[in-house]
Amino acid sequence: MNPRERYLATVKFETPDRIPLEPGGARKSTRDTWLRQGLPREVANINDYAYRQAGGTLDWPEPAVPFWVNERMIPQFEEKVLERKERSQIVQDWKGNICEIGNEFTPEYLRNAIDFVTRRWIKCPVESRADWEDMKRRYNPDDPVRFPGDASAVSRRMAARTSYAAIYFSGPFWQLREWLGFENLCTLFYDDPAFVRDMIAFWTDYISRLLENTFKIAVPDEVHLSEDMAYKSFSMISPAMTREFILPTYKRWGAIVRKAGCPVYAMDSDGFVGELIPLWIEAGINLCDPLEVAAGNDLPALRRQFGRTIAFRGGVDKRAMAKGGTAIEAELQRLEPVIRNGGYIPGCDHGVPPDIAWPDYVKFVKLLAQTTGWL
Repeated sequence: MNPRERYLATVKFETPDRIPLEPGGARKSTRDTWLRQGLPREVANINDYAYRQAGGTLDWPEPAVPFWVNERMIPQFEEKVLERKERSQIVQDWKGNICEIGNEFTPEYLRNAIDFVTRRWIKCPVESRADWEDMKRRYNPDDPVRFPGDASAVSRRMAARTSYAAIYFSGPFWQLREWLGFENLCTLFYDDPAFVRDMIAFWTDYISRLLENTFKIAVPDEVHLSEDMAYKSFSMISPAMTREFILPTYKRWGAIVRKAGCPVYAMDSDGFVGELIPLWIEAGINLCDPLEVAAGNDLPALRRQFGRTIAFRGGVDKRAMAKGGTAIEAELQRLEPVIRNGGYIPGCDHGVPPDIAWPDYVKFVKLLAQTTGWL
């Protein structure tokens, strides 16, 4: 099987030749730690190198076909430092948020997931109806710069691909939180639900149009939503409120995805997602990640509860990876029944943190490779 066939066979509960090997992604602080612990500086693909160190000899999957869609606001806000303090700085990021971060970072760190950055929110870009009207003008779904420049060439490459291709969008809860801030969003559901509905309707229409324009160029294998709408133990808004305000959006997008022939409609949310999964399944979502164990996501229990109605990705406790040794062995043994049952790509249950030592990561990759058929 090629990487595309293997991925799809796995998440569709079919019979792949082996399960995709996706140990996790290391951010800057983790890579810096590993460089001090023996990772050669010239290594570009860390997971491939860890697999070779673990004794792997199979070809590493080729990179995905470059295919992107820019959902972000145009124009963006100016990234700048507003105030410097002894240990921190007040910055404005590209989304118009004003927040406080450590002096070891730059505003660029808030643009992409370069590292784990703790921040204190001070001001968000939408605080009034006037702010909202100004924000809406930044989202034109028909702006050609949102799509690859040479659409015909991209279409040809996508049609001939053997690697897996996915596109990523923000869900309504995620996007409204970016505009309003978390606390303001949560209170607005009660104080001004009509305003919330207006913003959700705008975002629903915007992404719907982006999807339709995208599918004119090519149809990827996966449309992946980001929501991050759960704490440890519970969702950030109730399942009933999710059903009322957000489920119609998921269903509308899902209908567009299915009509285009895209086989995977996926959801990413941190926190405990058990009470949200039934709504996702109802919307046609058939894959979710990263299933953080510390938040109470028990993957074997979720599989027993939901059967083969939804596939999973992630789910390996990063805390066990940090302990190494028998702890990571026991963690993979815990997950082995789900791996055997199909519809699951095991990997770290979020970004790989720097408390996981390089030798322990290599051991994890070795055990994972053995479990998924790569060794």
